[in-house]
Amino acid sequence: MTTQQTTSVPLENTRSGETIVLEISNLSKEFGGLKAVYNFDLSLPEHSLTGLIGPNGAGKTTVFNMVTGIYTPTTGSIKLYGEEITHLEPHEINQMGIARTFQNIRLFPNLTVLDNVRIAYHTHAGYSMYDSILRTSRFSSKERELTEKTQDFLSVFRLENRQEEIAKNLPYGEQRRLEIARALAANPKLLLLDEPAAGMNPAETVELMDLIHFIREKFDLTILLIEHQMRVVMGICETITVMDFGEVIARGTPKDIQSNPRVIEAYLGPGAAALSEKFKRKKSQ
Repeated sequence: MTTQQTTSVPLENTRSGETIVLEISNLSKEFGGLKAVYNFDLSLPEHSLTGLIGPNGAGKTTVFNMVTGIYTPTTGSIKLYGEEITHLEPHEINQMGIARTFQNIRLFPNLTVLDNVRIAYHTHAGYSMYDSILRTSRFSSKERELTEKTQDFLSVFRLENRQEEIAKNLPYGEQRRLEIARALAANPKLLLLDEPAAGMNPAETVELMDLIHFIREKFDLTILLIEHQMRVVMGICETITVMDFGEVIARGTPKDIQSNPRVIEAYLGPGAAALSEKFKRKKSQ
């Protein structure tokens, strides 16, 4: 990766009294001599739907891995509702209210649809290890409750008729829905979606866009989305942050980002922005 001289891109001003769910300041991650992420800043207001985009290798998934505790940042700060979470373990961060999906679907492929979601609910099982070992009446009643809650939850995602099927046998789009359902069963306030439209056909992509809007309203979520399909990003995100070579190079509304010269060059190479402008002028004549 080459070193670039870039000016910092300021965070958008938040409205007075707005609750900030996630605040990332001066976040960096180095692997040996490689700066995968450098001085990354991001502020997510409550209930916002934000896109994080950039060319392959820009550092987007590394940011997700730091937010969720998979990687420890080299420097910087990550706060959830004002509370520092920078050095917490992944399970602690999940319990505090952050859930995620992955670019490559990570279900339990040989378990049923029902059990994939039941597993997420077990953090709120309400019985002890003693109850579990001895199969007490408390264990039995709580397990029934969990099953009923899981079935109700699957119906929200139109998967109730698939509950006994093995997860790996579902069509690709339904596997994605199941992964999102499992993430939401942990009752998060912030959901990170890592390329949810990867591998989807056009019809599945439209369904996914509708689903993301639906779950934000239904579960009162704040959502941060990594996605390469510009149709998805431009169609559902309110604001977009763009990375290249580990740094933020632009942020703004979808309209701002579409016409930003630095973004065009990051995706298409040097001189692409000038060619784009020349084409627009020619087209308007």
